[in-house]
Amino acid sequence: MSFLNPLILLAGLGLALPILAHLLNRYQVKRTDWAAMQFLNKNVRVRSRQLRLQDILLLILRCLALLLIVFALSRPVLNQVKGWTTRVGEPQAAVIIALDASFSMQHKEGRVTRFDKALEKIKSLQQSFRSGDPVTLVLLGAEHRVVARNIAYDPKVFEDLLIAQKPTVESLDLDNLPRFLKDLASEMKAPQKEIYLLTDLQEKDWKSRSVWLQAAFKDISKTTSFFVIPVETGPENLALTGLELVSGVLRKGSIARYRATVRNCGTMVAQQVKVSGLVNNISVDVKVIPLIAPGTAESVSLFLPFRDAGPVRISAELADDALPVDNVRRAVAVIQDKVSVLCVDGSTSGSDGAGSLIAAALRAHGNKKGQEDLVVQQVPWVDLPSQDLKRFNVVILSDVPDITVEQARSFEAYVRSGHGLIWFGGENVKADVWNERSKLEGTRLLPAVIERTIRTSDAMGVGRPLDPALTDHPVSRALLSLQKDLLNETTFRTLLRVKPVATSVKVLTLAGRESPVLLEHALGRGHVFMFTTTAGPSWNNMAVTPVFPMLLQQMVTYLTAREFETPRQVGDALSLSYTDQPDTTEALFDTPSGETISVPVRDYREQYVALLGSTREAGFYLARVNLQAESKPIAVNVDTQESLVKCLSVSEAAKALEGSGLRLVRSEAELLASVEESRTSRSLSRLLLFVGLGFLVLESLFAAGLQRVRK
Repeated sequence: MSFLNPLILLAGLGLALPILAHLLNRYQVKRTDWAAMQFLNKNVRVRSRQLRLQDILLLILRCLALLLIVFALSRPVLNQVKGWTTRVGEPQAAVIIALDASFSMQHKEGRVTRFDKALEKIKSLQQSFRSGDPVTLVLLGAEHRVVARNIAYDPKVFEDLLIAQKPTVESLDLDNLPRFLKDLASEMKAPQKEIYLLTDLQEKDWKSRSVWLQAAFKDISKTTSFFVIPVETGPENLALTGLELVSGVLRKGSIARYRATVRNCGTMVAQQVKVSGLVNNISVDVKVIPLIAPGTAESVSLFLPFRDAGPVRISAELADDALPVDNVRRAVAVIQDKVSVLCVDGSTSGSDGAGSLIAAALRAHGNKKGQEDLVVQQVPWVDLPSQDLKRFNVVILSDVPDITVEQARSFEAYVRSGHGLIWFGGENVKADVWNERSKLEGTRLLPAVIERTIRTSDAMGVGRPLDPALTDHPVSRALLSLQKDLLNETTFRTLLRVKPVATSVKVLTLAGRESPVLLEHALGRGHVFMFTTTAGPSWNNMAVTPVFPMLLQQMVTYLTAREFETPRQVGDALSLSYTDQPDTTEALFDTPSGETISVPVRDYREQYVALLGSTREAGFYLARVNLQAESKPIAVNVDTQESLVKCLSVSEAAKALEGSGLRLVRSEAELLASVEESRTSRSLSRLLLFVGLGFLVLESLFAAGLQRVRK
């Protein structure tokens, strides 16, 4: 036997009080002498023995009643009961229902989803619950949420609670599940503790579980009966896993090419897959993928026109399938009316004219709007101090020898406020000065430290081409459309040897070596690109190949973007930044479902930031300073790892759960039988309480009868 509330047994010491009162009362004798007393001595002796016996019996009844009530409140439990003892007490259990609410639970067969099937299994499970049993209901996802904590089970209330639950668009965080369930179980007091995990047992989550996770589940199973109840549908699913800008400029009247990627997460070939491209919810392009093999992905190009300036909502969509939640991929683009670029040329008179080459590359559009929506101003290096940087979206420094301390601080503030800087090397660059100026404010302005000039050409003077294994950086994506021979024709004879800083990203490198040609890093709300070569032909032939205009135009597009254009994932935080202090203390975020959330504006690292801690919906959020301000859309997508909806087979599930202490039950009959078998403990609390109250009633009746007799 064990006790759920053992400290209450200390109340049993209170039994000493009535016993002590009885003993003290025994010696409180009042002597009264009177003449007739001598004739009653014999009767009094006999009567006193009877009274003493009655008082002792009354004392025993009182003490026994109190002792039984104390035992009842301490909640004694008979453990591992067998035979006739199974009829003693009640099979009470504390139950935790852990319901997988990740978005794979929305996968359906016909109209019935996995989540619907899980709810039906919970209804069957309720047959084993008793009114008043402590019950906890939790929804599992990226962030596990307690819906009801340790409530007394009531069939009607619990039924209404289940009906109100919906699956989320989050992925399942399995690693934090054991600790979460263990903490919930430790809060519950009952002779038996049971956990019912209803999940689709996705292969990606359960097939290759870590040793640590298995040990954590096994630890819980030592004190708690742990059941896994699988729900499943078929494995077929198509998912849009990517939507990225590949080429083109985001300016009014232009057309940009986006790449939409569709993955076949199922086991059968998918044919004639239609992908629609939408701008502000209007379909503008439709492509068909003839065939997608199981487990593979295919991409299509969507050409999206932009007629008006301002932020636009971009999305790619698939036709409805068994899991609609991953059939949409969203992005946001800010369409510029005009873009202004300042090109500062540090070359000496009679040099290669790098500034003119840069301007020509930026204006190299396939239409006549190149002069209308792009303004490029060229100035020599000596005129840099007279320029107002705030007038330009992007500044390009080509072979600039050095900058002053004041200029370095101005450039850092310029980039931090959300603008872009492109830096080219060259013969005139004074490496020591740039390294010194670049680190004035702690965070480096340039993404690398300049070391020295190196030759990369062979003995014949032939330069080395770019590495054909291009990164997936937004700037280098445009080069993926080039034929391999065109990419190989772009060669580099001389580079600056640099040491990248920790925050930098290599965008382009030379073939056969790790020498970076182009690096990038973020600084505040803006970005800095650094070429380790020249813009002119003295160190390379890049300016006379298609690579140069494609790179420059993509960099300008990338640098004129805004931080809210970057798509987020469900569960990520959303932020709204300001360089100047806003005239309000709160910002507003409208969720895709229409809820408005107020977020305080805080001063953070010389900026003003409003941070929404976590997103729980997929779609377009709207961020704004106040109700009257223009809203900024932010795209939030689902984690498509959850799109791999294939479930473990019976044998795979049994193998995955082997040694963890988790019991796999599939049918309703098997579940109820397992529950009955696991409940080997009996609670004696109610029985002892009723018996104790019975003794109190008996004691009261006995005391009342004695009082009438003694009168």
